[in-house]
Amino acid sequence: MKKKFFNVFALIMVLVFTVVSCGEKKEEKKQDTQVKQEVKKEDGVIRVAAIKGPPAMGLVKLFADNEEGKTLNKYNTKIVNTPDEIAALVGKGEVDIASIPSNLASVLYNKTGGKIQTASIIAFGILYIVENGGETVKSVKDLKGKTIYLNSKGSTPEVVLNYVLKGNGLEPGKDVKLEFKSEAAEVVSAISNDPKGIALLPQPFVTVAQAKNPNLRVAFALADEWDKVPGTKKGSQVAGVIAFNKEFAEKNPEKVANFLKEYEQSVKYLNENVDEGAKLLGKYNIIPEPIAKKAIPATKVTFVAGEEMKEKISEYLRILHEGNPKIIGGKIPGDDFYYIQK
Repeated sequence: MKKKFFNVFALIMVLVFTVVSCGEKKEEKKQDTQVKQEVKKEDGVIRVAAIKGPPAMGLVKLFADNEEGKTLNKYNTKIVNTPDEIAALVGKGEVDIASIPSNLASVLYNKTGGKIQTASIIAFGILYIVENGGETVKSVKDLKGKTIYLNSKGSTPEVVLNYVLKGNGLEPGKDVKLEFKSEAAEVVSAISNDPKGIALLPQPFVTVAQAKNPNLRVAFALADEWDKVPGTKKGSQVAGVIAFNKEFAEKNPEKVANFLKEYEQSVKYLNENVDEGAKLLGKYNIIPEPIAKKAIPATKVTFVAGEEMKEKISEYLRILHEGNPKIIGGKIPGDDFYYIQK
């Protein structure tokens, strides 16, 4: 039984952390990566793709309603495992709507010459500082002199963490040691084997790790501390977005309006019906049901569109650009990056 749980645990770790670290190294690869999955094109049918894990969570009720013929639009849906796979589909114009990390949307916008638009925020910050077997860390300032285990040097989580540390007067590498691991599973192993270990982990990683090691305690949500950094716009740590193929959106305003309405309803259902939502997440092999029950409230799946969306995403990308321009594709997108429904 333990072996079976560990296998599930390891799989979720690989899939979900790939989403949140999102590809600074992978984003440098050519976008013509060979992808076997294809979203079949049919007349009048909208092709929707999402990365397994948090990006797919808010869509799950829409997927179920579509399967039962209850949606205003008809959808052909696909859940893929990695950012590379969905980047290839989007880049080739083989998907109309994608649910992806926000920095990946910026990368694709830059790589396609502005053929991608964001239409909604799908989740806010999902990163947490986790402590093993103690209660010494209750605020960012308590991290002084500590070591933090995290995954993927130069990635989005590192940039977000550095921004929060610096905003609290702490210099990464000097006041706080960052110890990078090559894989997410190694991060959990490191903190579990360190009686005073501290790590940066995303949801639903945190829930999975706590199931394996009950001594792990959530010290604080990084998004909360991000909001406290002087001069930062509140709620601007944007984990993921809904992205449109610009040509599709321009030619199909009614279908786009229907989708946004149905996506908003899907998000509301997930947040208000955690048990049923968890069952659907398990059914569609997005997150195992037992983990999803605990992860849904902490993942902050949401729907934010219009000018508020633009304000929050532009702030987030500005800060990421200052930390590492490569992770947003080299430059901040223009105003045409944002789909504002009229």
